[in-house]
Amino acid sequence: MDHGLKDLLTYAQMFKQYIGWKFVLVSMAVVIIVATIWFVSSLSQRIQEEETKKVATWVEANRELLQAPADANLNLAVEIVTTNTTIPLILTNETGDIIDSRNLDTVKGRNPRYLQDELAVFKKKHPPFIMEVDAKQKIYNYIYYGDSLILKQVRYYPYIQLLVVTLFIGVVLFALSTTNRATQNLVWVGLAKETAHQLGTPLSSMEAWLEILKENEANASMVTELGKDVDRLKLITDRFSKIGSVPKLEEKNVVAQIEHMTAYIRKRAPQKVQFTVHAKDTDMPAMISPPLFDWVVENLLKNALDAMEGKGAIDIYIDNHPTDITIDITDTGKGIPKPYYEKVFKPGFSTKKRGWGLGLSLAKRIIEEYHKGRLFVKASELGKGTTFRIILRK
Repeated sequence: MDHGLKDLLTYAQMFKQYIGWKFVLVSMAVVIIVATIWFVSSLSQRIQEEETKKVATWVEANRELLQAPADANLNLAVEIVTTNTTIPLILTNETGDIIDSRNLDTVKGRNPRYLQDELAVFKKKHPPFIMEVDAKQKIYNYIYYGDSLILKQVRYYPYIQLLVVTLFIGVVLFALSTTNRATQNLVWVGLAKETAHQLGTPLSSMEAWLEILKENEANASMVTELGKDVDRLKLITDRFSKIGSVPKLEEKNVVAQIEHMTAYIRKRAPQKVQFTVHAKDTDMPAMISPPLFDWVVENLLKNALDAMEGKGAIDIYIDNHPTDITIDITDTGKGIPKPYYEKVFKPGFSTKKRGWGLGLSLAKRIIEEYHKGRLFVKASELGKGTTFRIILRK
């Protein structure tokens, strides 16, 4: 197998691996995130239950301190009350006035509004514990509590991890995408260079045979036509050889360039197809690579011809703007469904039975990567036709 073809197969395999790795990475990210959220949710629920039990114990210890006889051993109750340093508490009377607070910001706590706001949050989170202060007079206090700092951290952890995992996956996918684009470029360049190389040898032979035929004047008309075909093949080879190299952009009149290619295609098109170039100005200069730009226009015109099946009209509208030139190529063919507006530029996508699906993909690359412009489907209607738009920078 030719070394160039081996390289192309290697690049194709790399592209398939990229698609596979992308799927694996996304799947792993989803599994990690779902598993983490489930685990942390379960853990935070258990911590919440433990904190509720601690508050209940704290309330009972306070009740014991208030109601125990003078000679009672209160060491355990005192220890329970004093060792709670994590769960925030607010103590109120029956009318809702704040009596005391624990484990809240002491600086902010000087502001009554802060305590009222925290109390409102606690009320929404948990029902209060009721502590009997005086059984005879039926005086009760209410203990409201919030979440400890560690419980808040556990609850927020999945979202922080989600952010980190998303950033990581994003960086990896960006790196893979960059590698993929580079690989695709290598595939296109390799394909183009290999095609130019393969055409070179028979083309040289044809030129030699053409010179031999020129020696016989009887072959004059045949030699002229063969010469045109050879020149055409040389132009195609030149186009392929330019793919992957630094494009040499020249200031050319876009109108004249398009009219030249339209005339070339018109001679080879069915007689029932009408070509019309609409341009308000006859001179619209832009920086282009003439062989590659001609290739794009030729490709779009040929696609329009294929869509019309032998009859119809192709209109080319060229408009001059301060910073760019727009070229609309409109046909009266069968049209393109809207979901396919982007797909038609994907390598391998073709509606023709023997189509390779490379023409529009190459055309888009030539306009967008070499000329820094744009090529897209501007509009299309099934049964009525399609308009492709080229935007060229001046």
